Amino acid sequence: MSLTPDLLARIRERAPQYDRDNAFFAEDLAELRAAGYLAPRSLLDTARDQRLLAAHAPATALGINMHHVWVGVARVLHDRGDTSLDGVLREAEAGELFAFGNSEPGNDLVLWDSLTKVETVDGGYSFTGTKIFTSLAPAWTRLGVFGKQQDGPDGPRLVHGFLTRDDAGVTTLDDWDTLGMRATASHTTRLDHAVVPTERISRFLPVGPNADPFVFGIFANFLLLIGSVYAGIADRALELGVAAVHKRTSLKTGESYAHDPDIRWRLADAALALDALRPDLEGLAADVDGLVDHGGDWFRLLTGAKHRATETARRVVDQAMRVAGGNGYRSSSELARLQRDVLAGIYHPSDTESVHATVATNLLGPLP
Repeated sequence: MSLTPDLLARIRERAPQYDRDNAFFAEDLAELRAAGYLAPRSLLDTARDQRLLAAHAPATALGINMHHVWVGVARVLHDRGDTSLDGVLREAEAGELFAFGNSEPGNDLVLWDSLTKVETVDGGYSFTGTKIFTSLAPAWTRLGVFGKQQDGPDGPRLVHGFLTRDDAGVTTLDDWDTLGMRATASHTTRLDHAVVPTERISRFLPVGPNADPFVFGIFANFLLLIGSVYAGIADRALELGVAAVHKRTSLKTGESYAHDPDIRWRLADAALALDALRPDLEGLAADVDGLVDHGGDWFRLLTGAKHRATETARRVVDQAMRVAGGNGYRSSSELARLQRDVLAGIYHPSDTESVHATVATNLLGPLP
């Protein structure tokens, strides 16, 4: 599978209309599925592809990211001798679309606890709760969810599993109308005693932080692929900034803005920051693929990589906006859309406060 120039050109052409209409990227998804883009591959290859796709259509890349996260979790487990999610690999190869149903309103513990209620029922487990930011909401065929079962055999526990589109008790709201990343169609999902059969339960985990390979797989794939998407936005912003400068001429000097030392400094500053992301993101992705053991440093490295990528992307887009002139501020400007899209990076886990807490714990140990 390859993201051919023709395919990428069509995807870029559709992005402004999706954004204006607050419409899901249905045509992009159909073409990507036909091109084999949903199939499993290495995390390094996926990260590179997602960065390239994001440079052409950020919301399309961010939406499809959630599918690649689940496929990546299954691949991480398989590579480490755990075949419990091999069904995800087979179904992704067959064209099923996986979405992420983990985020909950008011849950700042993310994967360590859940507000969704899980109960044992005949043949499986029922889930009742609200999931937000469910990207791919109009199109997913498999939804990964988790919740808390209070009466587990050894006390409260977290239960992870996969719902299908045909399962009862799943309602998708039509409530996604945001500043940026609009084509992801990340509508809220309501679960009302939605039953996951026992054979589709993927994990039972204790409440609280743990280093289970399943959790590691989620963090590794989510954080590195999120970082790659925002790095792709920065790639495109720098490209647009350079192009804009070459088109502008100073009335004061009669020379191209490309000769202005302040503008040259701004673009160089942006490029210097952006250049650091590739070895950071790709090096860690290669380490995940290669089963490198970073021990207790893994979460520091992964959350740090996502943090650096999203913050750097915001800085690069800002510099591009500054050198592009007033045309970049028009609502029809691609740079203006990138400015709105890149802002979403601050809302993805792990947030800035959590990242710094993770690094501080790695350096200094846990708080008393």
